[in-house]
Amino acid sequence: MPKPNVIVFFTDQQRWDTTGVHGNPLELTPNFDRLAMEGTHCFNAFTCQPVCAPARAVLQTGKYATNTGVYRNGIALGTEHKTLAHCFKEGGYATGYIGKWHLASGNPVPRNEQGGYDYWLGSHALEHTSDPYRTVVYDRDGKETFLPGYRVDALTDAAIRYISDQKDNPFFLFLSFLEPHHQNRVDDYPPPPGYRERYTGRWTPGDLAALGGTSAQHLGGYFGMVKRLDEALGRLMDALQSLGLADNTIVLFTTDHGNHFKTRNSEYKRSCHEASVRIPMALRGPGFNGGGRINDLVSLVDMPPTLLDAAGLPVPAEMEGRSVLGGRKDWPDDVFIQISESQVGRAIRTKRWKYSVIAVDRDGWDHSDSQSYREQFLYDLEYDPHEQTNLIGFVSHREVSRNMRERLLKYLQKVEGACPAIIEADEVPSGQRKVTPGEI
Repeated sequence: MPKPNVIVFFTDQQRWDTTGVHGNPLELTPNFDRLAMEGTHCFNAFTCQPVCAPARAVLQTGKYATNTGVYRNGIALGTEHKTLAHCFKEGGYATGYIGKWHLASGNPVPRNEQGGYDYWLGSHALEHTSDPYRTVVYDRDGKETFLPGYRVDALTDAAIRYISDQKDNPFFLFLSFLEPHHQNRVDDYPPPPGYRERYTGRWTPGDLAALGGTSAQHLGGYFGMVKRLDEALGRLMDALQSLGLADNTIVLFTTDHGNHFKTRNSEYKRSCHEASVRIPMALRGPGFNGGGRINDLVSLVDMPPTLLDAAGLPVPAEMEGRSVLGGRKDWPDDVFIQISESQVGRAIRTKRWKYSVIAVDRDGWDHSDSQSYREQFLYDLEYDPHEQTNLIGFVSHREVSRNMRERLLKYLQKVEGACPAIIEADEVPSGQRKVTPGEI
């Protein structure tokens, strides 16, 4: 049996509820929905760092952000870290990277900061080197390259060319888009002409309907970008079919984090809320076809070992996630989240509860961790899925907070080797019945 090809289709800042399989009624993602239904859908998928560069470092290395050193934007991934490119190359694969990187010291990305990829057509911060119809990337030697078309289509065209050129060899391709991230210099979400109008005012997710933010201004363009990305996914799948590669190619679709549209802080992510941390994720291809829906909580850190496992390659011992193919009898019932820049924050999420702490007297840009945190948020996601009522400090929920605090401390010890103090929130008389341990 030939080695399976592997493609990562990676978007930027895409909410999980943009997809039809998560209840979006606008039919934005028929190709993703089909991939999820025919393959394996990670229904409860989460980033472990809702900031661009840290999340990307996690996906390249299989290690939590603080263990890569890239705990915030603006830090290059050290050359001592073994990436997916190194792992696949050792396994006899050609490796290619196309699109946004965000793990280097600047543009063009020096060859020694390209993560070990053989083929390179990328930009460190694509939002700063390109516009929607002016896609500028750099080749492996730093030569500027202009790709015609709308940016999503331009990068997809480049990916299809790469796949066609490599069709006779096993390859690992990482295709990284900017969309549906905002275009920084205009603070807007520019889709192709006509796409914004198609979706403006038609449907608003529950958290945004309650809190507003910039969603009334930006959702139409944002949804238009998501639609064009899904059309690009369809074109990529068509190309695989045309080249006779569809049956032997693994495709992972996921993103780095979500988007809360300035409802939780002064920008778009960097918070513990579902809008920031819950993401779309699905896989199709050998090992994943007919896998159905995984309801266990899956983290972005689980994807590197999953891809290597599916390709029959060894998983480095330093990777901190686990393969979804390895059986989930002892799968954890929670995920650990690190937050930077807006704060030094840590969070734990179970199927029902969300618990978050914030560092005391620590700046989220200059510090990656802290020896002292204060409780900040507690949400009951079963009864409050849009996280409108913060229960932290409520007398009725003291036992829940204690349980979640213990869970978080275990992760801090395991991942960061730390035993910080967590200061309990001030007591709030809630007037509610006490939550029993059995409900936690």
